[in-house]
Amino acid sequence: MNITVYSTPTCPWCTRVKDYLKDKEVGFKEVDVSKDRESAMEMINKSGQRGVPVIDIDGNIIVGFDQAAIDNLLK
Repeated sequence: MNITVYSTPTCPWCTRVKDYLKDKEVGFKEVDVSKDRESAMEMINKSGQRGVPVIDIDGNIIVGFDQAAIDNLLK
């Protein structure tokens, strides 16, 4: 399972997503879009959103901290 969390250091919902995944012992790649313009454009192309967090779970995009959607894709 490939999980990428697009986030920024100042985003409290990003921190909640990352903490939630860590608590579930799920590995993920964190991408700081405030420092990586190419990844920020990738996130926008995938989600149509400029806001964070954006979570990519095996190509399924979740915008924001939607625990039910995350749990559904982690099954």
